[in-house]
Amino acid sequence: MAKIGETESTNKINMIGVGTTIEGSINSNENIRFDGNLVGNLNTKGKVFIGQSGKVQGEIRCNNCEIEGVVDGKVVVTELLSLRSMSKVYGEIKTGKLAIEPGATFTGKCDMGGKKEDNIAPAAKPKAE
Repeated sequence: MAKIGETESTNKINMIGVGTTIEGSINSNENIRFDGNLVGNLNTKGKVFIGQSGKVQGEIRCNNCEIEGVVDGKVVVTELLSLRSMSKVYGEIKTGKLAIEPGATFTGKCDMGGKKEDNIAPAAKPKAE
């Protein structure tokens, strides 16, 4: 049972279909499957699935995300971001884990939260002949 003030996740899926265009922000506590066109931001505590015909121009914030369509903007994912083979992502990615299938297109900046280690050994220099 959820505590007072918390929402219970019921694994419901909000679906935005092909041919639908939304201009503005979408906020949800549930999963979202997006096959339409969004000009704006998408923010959910669940999973986002951008279908093959889906196009998002703006920012996506969620726990998990799977992309088959086109995203032009910023994608912030707490856990796992999966770029499927037909996906096209242009912009900035910030995620905990990233999976990219062969054929996917990604142009931009990626931050996985790792810190650069100072103790990495430099590459061996080739011997002079």
